[in-house]
Amino acid sequence: MKANELKDLSVEDLATKTEELNQELFNLRFQLHTGHLENTARIPQVKKDIARVKTVLQQKQG
Repeated sequence: MKANELKDLSVEDLATKTEELNQELFNLRFQLHTGHLENTARIPQVKKDIARVKTVLQQKQG
């Protein structure tokens, strides 16, 4: 996910995207601890996506 794509979204869409990514991160961590996670590189990728979304959200709000 690119920051340019995020800048085109509204504040409500960004908030929704943050919730979706947080849920995905929870599911990935759950799979990691139960031993069912195949792609461990996805966890840091989702964390970075969450940070990008939150950054763009802060820029739009303030």
